[in-house]
Amino acid sequence: MSTAGVDDSAVIATNDDAASCKRFAVQQGYWKDPYIQHLVRPGERKAPEINRGYYARTQGVRQLLDQFLRLTRCECQVVSLGAGFETTYWRLKDEGLVPRGYFEVDFPAVTSRKCHYIRSRPPLSKPLTEGGGQLQIEGGVLHCSNYHILSGDLRNTEELDASLTASGIDKSLPTLFMTECVLVYLTPEQSAKLVRWASDNFLTAMFVNYEQVNMKDKFGQVMIENLKTRHCHLAGVDLCADAESQKQRFLSVGWEGSDLLDMWTVYHSLPQQDVQRIERLEFLDEVELLQQLLQHYCITWAWKDPAGLGLSNLGFGRPSPLM
Repeated sequence: MSTAGVDDSAVIATNDDAASCKRFAVQQGYWKDPYIQHLVRPGERKAPEINRGYYARTQGVRQLLDQFLRLTRCECQVVSLGAGFETTYWRLKDEGLVPRGYFEVDFPAVTSRKCHYIRSRPPLSKPLTEGGGQLQIEGGVLHCSNYHILSGDLRNTEELDASLTASGIDKSLPTLFMTECVLVYLTPEQSAKLVRWASDNFLTAMFVNYEQVNMKDKFGQVMIENLKTRHCHLAGVDLCADAESQKQRFLSVGWEGSDLLDMWTVYHSLPQQDVQRIERLEFLDEVELLQQLLQHYCITWAWKDPAGLGLSNLGFGRPSPLM
C-alpha cells in the first residue's frame, strides 16, 4: 500500500491510531467486539466526540456491508483494501454472514503483525480452523478456507490482481470493496487506477469508501495541518473537496452509480434506539464540535449491477434485505 511521496511509517501509524480508538470505544461500550483486544493494546483515553465518530464510522460501514451480504445471500466476496487490524471477518463468522471469500490487503508491516497475533492467540486462530480447516501463515500472508490476508501495494494493481487471483478470488461473483481512510493517501491518479481496476475486472460490484469530505473550508484546512504535524500528507485530498468530487471519482472510471452521506447524516440515520444508548455512555459537552467533525467525513458507495440485483437500493434509512 506504499504511496509515492508519502511517509509510509506515518500512514502505518494511522492504522495503529484507528485500532486504538476502536478498542477504547469498545471498552466504553459503544459496540461489541470481543476480538480487538487480541490485536490492540489498551491505549489512552479518547474524547467523547472521537468515540461517537468511530461509532458512526464502524456502524455505517457495517450497515452497507451487511446489506450487501444479505442481498447476495453471502454468495459473494469482500475485499478490504488497507484493512489494518479490522476484525470484521470474526464478527461475520459469529453472525453466520460469512461470504464465499473475505480478502484483506495492507502493507507487509501491518499484515505481518496481524498474522503473528492470529498465530499466537487462540481466540483469533481457533475460529479460523473450525470444522477441520487448514490455517496457513507465512510472514504477512494468511490463508484459510474463506479468509485471506495478503500483503501488497495498492498502487500496483497488476500485483494486486495477481495476488488475489492466486488466492482464489472469483471475478464472476458479486464483490464488495471497502476502504477506510485509504484512498486519501494515494494521489488522484493512483486512486483512479485502483478504483478503475475494480470496475473493469468485476462484473457485479460495490465499493464502500469512508474518508474526509468538505476539506476546502476552514475546518478542513485545520484538519490537514494537524495531520501534517504527524507527517501524514493527504496526497488525494483534492478528491475530498466536496460530495460531488467524491462521487465523481467512481462515476468517471466506469461505475454505474454512486451516492454519499456525510457522517453527521449517517449518525442520524443509524437505529436511533442504539444511538440514544451510546449517547448515555459519556457526557458530550460540545455537540457543535461533533457536528463539525462528522460533517468533514463521509461514506461514499458506488455500484455496478448489470444483473439487476438491486445494489442501487442499498443505503441508509432503508430496510435491510432478507436472507
